[in-house]
Amino acid sequence: MIEGLFTLENLIALITLAGLEIVLGIDNIVFVVVVTNKLPEASRAMARRIGIGLAMFTRIALLLAISAIMGLTAPLFTIFEHIVSGRDVVLLTGGLFLLAKATHEIHDKLEGPGMEEGHVRAQYSYTSAIIQILLLDLVFSLDSVITAVGMAQHLGVMVAAIVIAVLVMLLFAGPVSEFVSNHPTVQMLAFSFLLLVGIFLMAEGMHKHIDRGYIYFAMAFSLFVEFLNLKMQKRRKAALSGG
Repeated sequence: MIEGLFTLENLIALITLAGLEIVLGIDNIVFVVVVTNKLPEASRAMARRIGIGLAMFTRIALLLAISAIMGLTAPLFTIFEHIVSGRDVVLLTGGLFLLAKATHEIHDKLEGPGMEEGHVRAQYSYTSAIIQILLLDLVFSLDSVITAVGMAQHLGVMVAAIVIAVLVMLLFAGPVSEFVSNHPTVQMLAFSFLLLVGIFLMAEGMHKHIDRGYIYFAMAFSLFVEFLNLKMQKRRKAALSGG
């Protein structure tokens, strides 16, 4: 793996691939933050580290089993002249899960605390959060690994790029989680982003390609508008307190 790693070509591939892996990890960070924010505050940081660490090991394991991953593109069966592969099944399942998860979270937030919420939250365990993160890691890792294989020829470069991306995710997951926790409207945006990603995964599973750039632009624009709203709200409160 190390032989021939330190070349200019591999360095350029590493920088480019690490950047792409970081971008592809944005939706993963959002999901990790949404899931871990339901845990007690003392447990969130450790759950985030474990969840994102699992993402790294999942992607490296998939890289080492790349022949099996590529085998997922082989046709499994046909429905109404639509060829379905193993990759399609994984993406469709992951998309449906994200749609269900985001819809449930939005309902939970909008309906407010009900009679059964205390019981439900008591059952929401550390293990449950990690299992959910691990399952979605598998779905998100498919795109990540296929991108890595398409851009780099050296396995060491692919592994290094994934490790760098995961370290960046670990660095920003804490601040993102804190910001989302402190602003309910941003929480709703996060759930909306998960809905978008779920639709994207289902479209990909049905061979309807949607450029990720559209999704990331929508996310960035929505966040920009929300930052402006938060800034105006802060100024208004400061003016009222000063008056």
